[in-house]
Amino acid sequence: MITIDTPYTGDVSPGSNPQQRNVPGARIVKMSVGGGDNNVYLVQDSATGAALLVDAANEASRLVELIEQEAPGQVQLIVTTHQHIDHWWALPEVAGLGIPTAAHELDAGPLPVTPDRLLADNDTIVIGDLKLTVIHLRGHTPGSITIALTDGAGRTHLFTGDSLFPGGIGKTGTPEDFDSLYSDVTTKLFDRYTDDTAVYPGHGGDTTLGVERPHLGEWRQRGW
Repeated sequence: MITIDTPYTGDVSPGSNPQQRNVPGARIVKMSVGGGDNNVYLVQDSATGAALLVDAANEASRLVELIEQEAPGQVQLIVTTHQHIDHWWALPEVAGLGIPTAAHELDAGPLPVTPDRLLADNDTIVIGDLKLTVIHLRGHTPGSITIALTDGAGRTHLFTGDSLFPGGIGKTGTPEDFDSLYSDVTTKLFDRYTDDTAVYPGHGGDTTLGVERPHLGEWRQRGW
């Protein structure tokens, strides 16, 4: 039996209880798994029970237990935010429950499970009554994506993988990759969404665009 904690703070760690956040029309369960402190998110439509899993990162047996306890037979898709192994270590076992998988086409090749759906910028993912938008952010990897959910009250929730964290954008290997990721994050996230937009990264705690926005110039200057 997995105990899910409330109220939601967004601060979870490997071995700690998952946390649940209720938002208008949906609930978000955040769990940390593995030695890399990877975040996994179960996003469930309140009306229908249909659910989406973001990044089957690690600890397959624990993720299977979470799904079977909280959304048995209701997870309609597993989205992998990017190709790095720490974000898909448990994907074969979790997909083995019969759940379709999805990833951006530019990051699909290294995955251990061939995606049932190839995602592209501005695609819509429909989960029950929820509609989520795919945002392609180049730089951390060629096919990194963020998934955007706008709840019933109009607030947006961004599941950013390793592209945006509290305090900066994701790791990049070259100045060109940094320029790509910085440009995409600023134009596709900060220029598009309001300050109350919640950010749920692939590791660590949550933030909002409003908290991070004043520091964009600092990130540009330091180059990471």
